[in-house]
Amino acid sequence: MSTGLVIAIIGAFLAAALPGIGSAYGVQIGGQAAAGVVSEKPELFGKLLVLQALPGTQGIYGFLTAVLIMVRTGLLGGGAVALTNEQGWAFFFAALPMALVGLLSAVSQGKAAVAAIHMTAKQPDSSAKGITMTALVETYAILALLVSVLLIFVGIQL
Repeated sequence: MSTGLVIAIIGAFLAAALPGIGSAYGVQIGGQAAAGVVSEKPELFGKLLVLQALPGTQGIYGFLTAVLIMVRTGLLGGGAVALTNEQGWAFFFAALPMALVGLLSAVSQGKAAVAAIHMTAKQPDSSAKGITMTALVETYAILALLVSVLLIFVGIQL
């Protein structure tokens, strides 16, 4: 296995692991807040479940980024290609937008979800507003995903 391929694998690992950690934390803090509300208002479960789930999307985006790197390098679906160190570093840096923004936006989205859950507890009809406020954080994770995907498929010549 070439050094370049190992570097690319580390990038794929970071793209999956960091947003996954952020999403787990974001969903966890949302779940704590939702559990407290549902214990007193069980009829709000459906509205709160959506808010709790929203921070989990960054983990999905990170997983997708890692899979795309593995496909592009041949780790999935065929023999892995021997990458130069420069190509390995290119994949590593292509993974970083999703890895870093995914981690931070998932945590931030979890905090926004907690606030929206508390708002919904007090005003159940405002849950759609809370979903919108929480989903705005998602914009930056989507932009990071797009940058990583473009770098993986356009910015790296094999």
